[in-house]
Amino acid sequence: MQIQDTLLTHIKTAVAALYGVELDTVEFQPTRKDFEGDITVVVFPMLRIIKGNPAQIGEQIGQYLMGSVENIVGFNVVKGFLNLVVSDTYYLDFFRLILGEKAFGTVPEHSRDAILVEYSSPNTNKPLHLGHIRNNLLGYSVAEILKASGKKVYKTQIINDRGIHICKSMLAWQKFGHGETPQSTGLKGDKLVGNYYVAFDKAYKSEVAELVAKGTDQKVAEKKAPLLLEAQEMLLKWEAGDPEVVGLWKTMNDWVYAGFEETYKNLGVNFDQLYYESNTYLLGKDVVADGLEKGVFYKREDGSVWIDLTEEGLDEKIVLRADGTAVYMTQDIGTAIQRAKDFPDIGGMVYTVGNEQDYHFKVLFLILKKLGYSWAEHLYHLSYGMVDLPSGKMKSREGTVVDADDLMKDMTATAEAISKELGKLEDYSEAEKQELYHIIGLGALKYYILKVDPKKRILFDPQESVDFQGNTGPFIQYTYARIQSILRKAEFNDVATVTLGTRQNGKVGQTIEGLHAKEKELIKQIQLFPETVQLAAENFSPALIANYTYDLVKEFNSFYQNVSILGEADTSKRWLRVRLSQKVGEIIRSAFKMLGIGVPERM
Repeated sequence: MQIQDTLLTHIKTAVAALYGVELDTVEFQPTRKDFEGDITVVVFPMLRIIKGNPAQIGEQIGQYLMGSVENIVGFNVVKGFLNLVVSDTYYLDFFRLILGEKAFGTVPEHSRDAILVEYSSPNTNKPLHLGHIRNNLLGYSVAEILKASGKKVYKTQIINDRGIHICKSMLAWQKFGHGETPQSTGLKGDKLVGNYYVAFDKAYKSEVAELVAKGTDQKVAEKKAPLLLEAQEMLLKWEAGDPEVVGLWKTMNDWVYAGFEETYKNLGVNFDQLYYESNTYLLGKDVVADGLEKGVFYKREDGSVWIDLTEEGLDEKIVLRADGTAVYMTQDIGTAIQRAKDFPDIGGMVYTVGNEQDYHFKVLFLILKKLGYSWAEHLYHLSYGMVDLPSGKMKSREGTVVDADDLMKDMTATAEAISKELGKLEDYSEAEKQELYHIIGLGALKYYILKVDPKKRILFDPQESVDFQGNTGPFIQYTYARIQSILRKAEFNDVATVTLGTRQNGKVGQTIEGLHAKEKELIKQIQLFPETVQLAAENFSPALIANYTYDLVKEFNSFYQNVSILGEADTSKRWLRVRLSQKVGEIIRSAFKMLGIGVPERM
C-alpha cells in the first residue's frame, strides 16, 4: 500500500475528530526541493468545509498524523501546505519488497477485453517517410504501454492499396519504366514505385502547363490532362477486374510490401494482423442498410444516404452516394465491425492517425455508438501533430519527403560520428561498433519523437537528437551503460547476509542505519514508475514514460555524483547503492522497451 493511502484514511479521521466534518478527498503532491519533507498535503481545498486559518489547520493535522501514523517522523507548515517527513524505514521496506521484481512497474495481462491498436496504414504508391515514422513509433509504443499496464493488445494496420494514387504509379511505370524491377535496379521496391509516383506528377504538370499555354483554363486543364484521364480509366479497369491491370497492380504492390517489411524491421515495429483496403472498400454497405431500417441513417431524394449529427454539434454526413458507392466513412464503419468479428474479445480500438482527421473520427465513433456496438464506447483517436523540418513541409508528389530508410541511415551515421569523437570504443569489434551506432542512432530518433506530447507538432533536428547531454535517448542509454559497468565491477560474496532495513524473515540482521538524502530521493522516484505506466496507458501517451525515465536518470546521476558506490567501505551501504543502481537500470530497460528503444550494455 502506498503511504498516500494510509495518510488519506488518517487525515479523514483527523478532520472528523478535530472539526466534526467529513472530508471526501485529499490533494497530495511531492514536497518542493527547497522545503524539508517528502509528501505535501494541500490544505487550501479543505477550507470549503473547514473554517479557519490554513496554517493552523495544517499544524493541527500534522500533530495528529505524528501521533497516529508510524512512518511520519516530522512535519512543517508553509502557509497552506503541510509538508510531511516520511521515515527512512518506510522507503527501505518498500525497496526491499520490490528488489526481486524484474518486471517492477508492469502488470501481467489480466484484462478480459483486448484493445486493438492501428498504426502505420501507408499508401502503396510511395516509401515510408518521417511522418510515417512518428505514426509507427506512437502506435507501437502505445501498444507496448497498454501491454505493460495489463491489457491484451492486437497490433494492426490497414494498407491503402487501391485508388487513383496507385494507378498513377502503375501508369507511369508502364510509360517510362522500360520493364525495370527492384532486382534490375537494386532499389527497394517501395522506392522504385515511389519514383514513378513522382514521375507521374512531373509529366502530369507538364501536360497541364502545355494545355494552359494553348488557352485552356487552369482548372479545366487539371481535369482534362491526358495522363490523369488514363489513370482514371485504369482505376475503372481495376475495379472491373481487368486481368492485365490487376496483374500489374499485384506485381507492383508486392514490390512495395517487400520494401515496407524491410523498413519495419529496421525501425523495430511489427503487426499481428494486416488489413487491405482492396478487401475492405466494399464493407459497410450492408451496415448502412441496417442503419436505415433502425432510423440511424436517412435517405435523400437522390438516393444518397446520410446521418444527421447536428444535435451532437457536428453536421450531416454522407455514408452512401446516390449511385450506391461507398465513401471512406462507409469503409471505416465496415472495417471496424469486421475487426470486432475477427477479434471477438476486443473491448476497444485505438486509431493512430494525424490530427487532420480529427473530425472524421469524431463522426465515425458517434455513428458506431448510434449503431449500438458496445465496444464503440471505447474507441480512441490517437491524434498527433505533423513533423516539420528546418527546411519546411514535406510533399510526396514533389519528392521532397524525408525518406524513412535514409533518415535511419543518417541517424546511425550521426551516432557513429559523435561516438568516434568521444573516443571510447577502442576495444570494440567492427560488428559491435555498427550495432552500437544503430542502437544509439535509432534510440535518438525514437526518443526525440516520443518525448513530445502526441498532439504537438515536432520540429525534428537530427543533430540535436543525438546529443549525449540533456533530455535525449543517448543520454539515458549512456546512463544505463554506466550502471551495467557498476554491476560488472561489483562483488557481493562478503555481504550475502546483509539485511535491507531492520527485518528479514522476522530476524534482526546487519542493518543500514539511515538513508543518504540522495538514496531517499532515488527511491521516491522509483516509487513513481508503476503509476506512471498506468497513467501513460490511460492517456495513450509515450511522452509520460519518456519524461519519467529522463527524471529518473537525472536523479540517478545526482546520486552517482554525490555518494560513493563501489568505493563505500560500509558493506551494507555499498550493497544498497549497487542494488539501487541495478533497479534503476532495470526500470530504464523496461521503460525503453515500451518506447521500442534498445539499451547498450556498454558504450
